[in-house]
Amino acid sequence: MTRDDHAGHGHDHAAGVTNRTRLVVAICIVAVFLVVEVVGAVVSGSLALFADAGHMASDLLGLVVALIAILIAARPATDRQTYGYQRAEVFGALINGLLLAGVAVFVAVEGVSRLVDPDEAHVLSTPMLVVAVVGLGANVASLLVLRGGTDSIGMRGAYLEVLGDMIGSITAIVAAVVILLTGFAQADAIASLVIAGLIVPRALSLLRDVFHVLSQAVPKNMDVETIREHILGTPGVVDVHDVHVWAITSGAPVFSAHVVVTKELFASGGTGALLDELGGCLSGHFDVEHSTFQLEPTEHAEHEQQHHR
Repeated sequence: MTRDDHAGHGHDHAAGVTNRTRLVVAICIVAVFLVVEVVGAVVSGSLALFADAGHMASDLLGLVVALIAILIAARPATDRQTYGYQRAEVFGALINGLLLAGVAVFVAVEGVSRLVDPDEAHVLSTPMLVVAVVGLGANVASLLVLRGGTDSIGMRGAYLEVLGDMIGSITAIVAAVVILLTGFAQADAIASLVIAGLIVPRALSLLRDVFHVLSQAVPKNMDVETIREHILGTPGVVDVHDVHVWAITSGAPVFSAHVVVTKELFASGGTGALLDELGGCLSGHFDVEHSTFQLEPTEHAEHEQQHHR
């Protein structure tokens, strides 16, 4: 392992510890306010507050899932899990996305029900307003804690959930003010539908990112052709084929390729230096820590060409 590898792993470990701390603090904030919001929803009869409480419950579960996933992902690699458990974070994000989608469906159904039957809409606007304002404060505090860890897909999922909940609190505040000033109780049901509408795109975005990783698609910030050009520009390289780029989890890209080199380079024993140069190129230019190169002499590549083009 090179010095750069040690530095990279040290950075990853420090980032993991920081993310765990962020999650623990956010979990405490959300858990305390969840109780307050549930009580407020029961006292006021507000569906918007209940929707926000349900969303916050999914936030809390999502944060706990993200924390567990990060703890599992920190476990070292084994002979059975050769890349370690980093993908646990992706499965945690998958659970978060599904939870968000479930909350959105439930809130939408209840909101439509109250619009259809106005008699169900009995809301005490003052308690609703107080709880929603306090909720906004809790959401802002959680966002400030989580905002530095969004390079991780698990942390991004947690951040998006709390961000959506903050918007939900603002919506509930607006609905409470409308009811307080006009007596239009159905504003609560309308607010709950707005909250549901805000949840759906974030759930879909998170699920799309999870699918991108699990389908082993090329990471969004990488261009295969650019990588190919860098490799072809290395002295001694004749061709490159069978190129694969994917990610174990967000921020952990993996690369492999067959590299055709000149006979002279093989004869001179320069393959070791070439591997160092190629690995340094992938690490330095594309932030790829795990790269694998199969070096092939030109005569070997000729009869493999039909299989790898």
